[in-house]
Amino acid sequence: MHLGLIGCGNIVKTLLGFLDAPDAPAVERITLLVRNGQCDRAHDEIAAIVPEARIVEETSDLIAAAPDLVVEAAGHAGVLEHVAPCLEAGFDVVVVSVGALAETALADRLERAARAGGARIILPAGAVGGIDIVSALSVSGDVTLTYRGTKPPGAWAGTPASDTLDLDGLSAAAVFFSGTAREAASQFPKNANVAATLALAGPGLDRTRVELVADPTASGNLHAYELTSPAAKVRVEIENLPSTGNAKTSVATIYSVLREIRNRIGPMVI
Repeated sequence: MHLGLIGCGNIVKTLLGFLDAPDAPAVERITLLVRNGQCDRAHDEIAAIVPEARIVEETSDLIAAAPDLVVEAAGHAGVLEHVAPCLEAGFDVVVVSVGALAETALADRLERAARAGGARIILPAGAVGGIDIVSALSVSGDVTLTYRGTKPPGAWAGTPASDTLDLDGLSAAAVFFSGTAREAASQFPKNANVAATLALAGPGLDRTRVELVADPTASGNLHAYELTSPAAKVRVEIENLPSTGNAKTSVATIYSVLREIRNRIGPMVI
């Protein structure tokens, strides 16, 4: 496989390390798209992991390289700038920054681009499990879904949570956001990808209820949700370890991207 990557942050660098493992999917070529002016720095960082990776700064160069699959891990700005052209060119794109799709205009633009290019927008499960049953039950009738995301206070630093809570001095768990998945994804773009993923698989961004919590006793990132439908009731709770170097990202998110790559290559998809 020739893999295209958008971004050069914690997710991409950790993923590249995973791909170097003996039992990893067979990726023979890698083309990495980084922000303008970041090529030299990215080369120094990436060369230690994958020396043969090609690094480019223009979307057109990534498209010209003709990867078999593109993975976006560059945040909302990366989705906005690079994903639509890749889709229009006919490349399937794994969108890790799922929360960006809470912006209706952007989501519509990507869907049009995918249709025009005959490509697919692939949304990985990320840090949460059970997306398959949420998606399956979403058409079973009247579905309700509530999600509660709990992380250590430090994971909420630099977000609107710091406007309402003393994160450094917090002594007990505190709910600082309650609203829809669309509102959560808009206000907490780096922390609410799980809420957006569940909502898009389930009853939608405006019908999925979300609570976000800072808890000084949390040892990791806790994701819990309940779904009720005419066909079944589902309760899921997952505690993930944060990714090294970024407390906002669960390491399970990167493994879920690895799964999407493996499913693209292997003879069996599960």
